[in-house]
Amino acid sequence: MPLTALTHSRLFVLDQDQALDFYVGTLGLEVAEDVELGFMRWLTIRVPGHPELEVLLERPGPPSLDDATAAQLRELIAKGAGGTLIFATDDCRATYDELRAKGVEFSEEPTERPYGIDCALRDPSGNAIRITQRA
Repeated sequence: MPLTALTHSRLFVLDQDQALDFYVGTLGLEVAEDVELGFMRWLTIRVPGHPELEVLLERPGPPSLDDATAAQLRELIAKGAGGTLIFATDDCRATYDELRAKGVEFSEEPTERPYGIDCALRDPSGNAIRITQRA
């Protein structure tokens, strides 16, 4: 039986509340689920109008990682060696201007590439984000 969809992806973050404020309050995504499970907080976000893919904003630790591994991973995330999210937009330069006006600091301004125009930033945990306008 073939796979039919990718429904969730995980992104490790250092602080779930800070990540929630950034992704929802600044970037304009929406909360899909925010459930306290006791052993972890299940916090997922998604692009509004696109329920087919949610991103789990997970704090490194149990149950998926032991304490030593979680500590190593937190160090790597803070150095920018965590995950990457790539978002699509119809107008990269306008999105860049809008987010700069909200105080977002970019690591790369909109740049024309063979595949379109994109720019880069990091979330509060250090994860890479690219915003792309396809050619």
